[in-house]
Amino acid sequence: MTPVSEGLVIVGKRDCPTCTMLEPVFSELVAHGSPLTVYSQDDPTFPENVSGVVDDTGLEASFRLDVDTVPTLIKFENGEEVARAIGWNKVEWAELTGIDGIGGGMPEARPGCGAKNVEPGIAEELAVRYGSVNFSAREIELGAHDDDIEACYERGWSDGLPLVPPTDVRVYRMLQGTTRKPDDVVGVIPPDLVECTVEKVAINAVMAGCKPEYLPVVLATVEAACEEKFCMHGLLATTWFSSPMVIVNGPIAKRIGMNSGMNALGQGNRANATIGRALQLVIRNVGGGKPGGIDRSTLGNPGKYTFCFAEKEEESPWESLATERGVEDGKSAVSLFAADGVQGVFDQQSRTPESLSHTFAACLRGVAHPKIAMACDVFIVVAPEHGRVFRDAGWSKHKLKEELGELLRFPGKEMIRGAGGIAEGLPAHFEDIDIPKFRPDGINIVYAGGGAGLFSAIISGWLASGEMGSSPVTRVIRE
Repeated sequence: MTPVSEGLVIVGKRDCPTCTMLEPVFSELVAHGSPLTVYSQDDPTFPENVSGVVDDTGLEASFRLDVDTVPTLIKFENGEEVARAIGWNKVEWAELTGIDGIGGGMPEARPGCGAKNVEPGIAEELAVRYGSVNFSAREIELGAHDDDIEACYERGWSDGLPLVPPTDVRVYRMLQGTTRKPDDVVGVIPPDLVECTVEKVAINAVMAGCKPEYLPVVLATVEAACEEKFCMHGLLATTWFSSPMVIVNGPIAKRIGMNSGMNALGQGNRANATIGRALQLVIRNVGGGKPGGIDRSTLGNPGKYTFCFAEKEEESPWESLATERGVEDGKSAVSLFAADGVQGVFDQQSRTPESLSHTFAACLRGVAHPKIAMACDVFIVVAPEHGRVFRDAGWSKHKLKEELGELLRFPGKEMIRGAGGIAEGLPAHFEDIDIPKFRPDGINIVYAGGGAGLFSAIISGWLASGEMGSSPVTRVIRE
């Protein structure tokens, strides 16, 4: 596009009633003798009464002139824009062109139409084609007849499911979900300890199927996974089942449509599914954490595809997990936990918190092994019908944790190796002391699920919790 240095510029299109209405006005401008350049977005023969119309069907001029409505009239002096009129307004056009009474019997004003360069999907293509968008990631050239989804498989990028090919336009669109610069370093990704930029996260978020508005959550999730106390490298290398579980709190969960209710831990919600998947793809594709390599899990669990949900805060009888972990009210946050699979808790008869907490304790005793203690943390996902029992009795989350702590202390003689005819267990020197099942602060409670069903869930963690392994990590989301 040759920049205009002097005179008037009009951007229009035939497919705009206001533009076609103004054809006599375009003739007035030509007759007036002022330097005039007309760019046509959809038909180089429009307007027919102006010679030298510039073909802008490629929309480069419209993009560079930052037009969002046609017609747009722009005045240039010495190569600089000095005034602009959007749509048709007699007074504005008269002032800008210097022609009194321009438009004769035309209406005093008419709105314009949306410019083609801002139509959905086109704006991003133009930004990549003509803008100052520079990607640092290496571009992969495919042949005209190559299947781009199969190409992702062949290059080892996939977690086993089809990926969304990360074209430059899709990655650019994803980056619009954050104000952070593409080259900002989010963290150092294990196991290969590779610096991961916002751009690299965006690429994997595209492949995971995320929307741009999910990107701030994905970025916070990656940051949390890189914190030393989460121990992502160790979590990858373990032969145990565990992988990251993502819990989202705060206004952003509702804004992006996350599921905290019915089937919250299951399939069917795009945000839940793709945010957790994006983290796993970052670990795989940036950090090199692939099954059979550094990922040594004996069996794994389906959460290694994705494990992400939101807490049901509005209806909860308790403070949210984020609030409990020190996040300021009104802020959004992600919490990561090194989680195994989901163990159901069935109790349709308990109507008192004492009875229901005994059920929880009985189910919790079997986490990992009934005779293993203080090795792993645990999350209890309390669903609404069970939550109502605690709400009606006025039990706080702290009280429930205290009660479970008391119920989950066992005589050492029941926990040592050989007791109960089971070789597994604690060393013999624990025989004469009471043993807590979980370490202090090892029991975490969140509220989620559908309104029907007297069920809850236990999600146990990696058999290396706390300083010797992984601790839950919470990170505020930068929106």
